[in-house]
Amino acid sequence: MCGMPQPPVWSTPSPPSRPDASMSLLTNVMDHSLDDGYAEAAARKQAEGSGGLPRTLRAKLGLALGLVLAALIVTVGAAQARIAAPVVAKEREELIDRIERETEAAEKIEADVDALREDVGERQRAALQKHGGDKGELTALLSGATEVYGPGIRLVVDDAKDTEQGGGGPRESSGFSDNGRVRDRDMQQVVNGLWQSGAEAISINGQRLTSLSAIRAAGDAILVDNKPLVPPYTVLAVGNGQQLSTDFQDSVDGQYLHALQENFNIRARIYVEDEVRLPAAPSLIVRNAEPQAGKGTS
Repeated sequence: MCGMPQPPVWSTPSPPSRPDASMSLLTNVMDHSLDDGYAEAAARKQAEGSGGLPRTLRAKLGLALGLVLAALIVTVGAAQARIAAPVVAKEREELIDRIERETEAAEKIEADVDALREDVGERQRAALQKHGGDKGELTALLSGATEVYGPGIRLVVDDAKDTEQGGGGPRESSGFSDNGRVRDRDMQQVVNGLWQSGAEAISINGQRLTSLSAIRAAGDAILVDNKPLVPPYTVLAVGNGQQLSTDFQDSVDGQYLHALQENFNIRARIYVEDEVRLPAAPSLIVRNAEPQAGKGTS
């Protein structure tokens, strides 16, 4: 039995696949970045008027407010500094004026003291001349009341270049630190050695020594009659120059100074001079000897 011929069956081609079909998970995440529940809540807040500002805008407003406050603080500080500047300048000028006035007053007082000292010295010298008779000049010379000049020596004593050097030697048992500084007792021995060697008059850095002069220390400074001296110490001595130099260097005190040079590197130079000039002592103390009552001669 012959059957009816069947009509041909046409197949419909399938639609082409999407290029991102293999990345369906990533595509879903990108298309639905906000969960549906969160999206509904955001939409509800926006509808109710309580959505608020985005965080980025809030941060910008906070930064702007901080900058405004900083600018305000700087402006106020600059204004206060501008206001205070004249006051500070005025106080500074007043302080400078006060210092200048006090300095002038101190200089005037010092000039008055020098004038009075000179007047007292003149009166003392006149008294020595009057009551000393033929020995007035000698008395004035020995007391340091008059300026003297003549042949002599110049002895320059100075600290060591490295004042921290130390070691044994003549100052080993002293209470001072053993270093290269010239001490008051060093100058005492030098001066005593010059007197014993025949010096007729002595000065240290222009400070005339008398029989009542004192050489002391105040810290590291050397005081001669309470006047501070600074190194190098220039000692002038009137006398027979060459003989005075030789006798001093051969004396015990001269050997003491040599030991200071050897052990502590203290520097010392002695020169024979044809003429040295010594000033008069700035002030003198006059003492009178009087016999005790009832002890007179019969």
